[in-house]
Amino acid sequence: MQNVGVSQVKPGSRLSEHVLTRRGTLLFEKGRMLSETDKEVLQAFLIPSVMIYDPGDQEQGTEHSESDDGSVTLQGRADFDLAFKEMRNLLRKAFPLPAAGQPLPILEIRTKLIQLIEAAEGYHPLFCDPASVRGEDYLYNNSIYVSLSSYLLAKWHGFSEKDLVPVALAGLLHDIGNTKVDPAILEKNATLAPAEREEIRRHPTYGYVLLKNAPGINEGVKLAALQHHEREDGSGYPMRVKADKIHPYAKIVAITDVFHAMTSNRSYKRADSPYLVLEQLHQESFGKLEPALVRTFIERMTQFTNGTLVKISDGRIGEIIFTDRSNPTRPMVKVGDLIVNLAQERQYFIREVVAGI
Repeated sequence: MQNVGVSQVKPGSRLSEHVLTRRGTLLFEKGRMLSETDKEVLQAFLIPSVMIYDPGDQEQGTEHSESDDGSVTLQGRADFDLAFKEMRNLLRKAFPLPAAGQPLPILEIRTKLIQLIEAAEGYHPLFCDPASVRGEDYLYNNSIYVSLSSYLLAKWHGFSEKDLVPVALAGLLHDIGNTKVDPAILEKNATLAPAEREEIRRHPTYGYVLLKNAPGINEGVKLAALQHHEREDGSGYPMRVKADKIHPYAKIVAITDVFHAMTSNRSYKRADSPYLVLEQLHQESFGKLEPALVRTFIERMTQFTNGTLVKISDGRIGEIIFTDRSNPTRPMVKVGDLIVNLAQERQYFIREVVAGI
């Protein structure tokens, strides 16, 4: 182990001791692999030096799944990354099967899904990206994200235990209809022609047709594929049905699908701030999305403790010191000696959560 000045730390170095702020709160846990952003955080909190492992230290590879304070560490993250990758590989093989007249391997998908959920104990939709995510796998990556977030939202909102895995399965399969849409249309950088836009709007119907005869899938999962773009006021597609005709699974998937679609980088757009997306979800809860589910999603997504580190839209890094539950996406953030009240200074917003959940 060696004590290294923060300015001299190389990306990829692993911490051999916890890093605490001057107030004594945990900044980074032992075993964390430091990135350039982490260096910015350390400098912002005036940390002069950190203890890191020497390259040959055997102890680097012996981290447990939880640190002393209960946070998920290296082994837990590695388990999640592996489960995520295995699920993506399975979806890559399975999604094209129904269009080719072959059955989905539902038992294998369900088994892998349960394993993924068990490995995702530390998953949070705001920032938990596996190391293996690649842009060209958007359909499969997004399906997994929506699945995990739908599972969480159903659990947060008090759905029964028997519904949780089916809701996750609904999220996993909701976009299977996109396998019948021309990839060139899905990834087109220019404005879509009317015929191309109409083709994309057919993917929920394609998905329902692909799933409707699949054994071992309940009707809620199939309806989530059909209805995840329907809206409470009847303004959605493909059937323009209203609130009481939309299945509860589809209402959950609609929310998590919007969140992940808007916070993902695509070839034709940059990812939006998750906090701005949560604000838009709040606006769309008036007539578009189920208000009670949106309220649960926003409240639980922003339920951070004081001391959580965030990056503001202008690049400054600070820590949350107070959250007004009437403005959950716009807390007070302490940046050095300055307090930034995001509820009042609305030209700024939180770009990302850095650490401290």
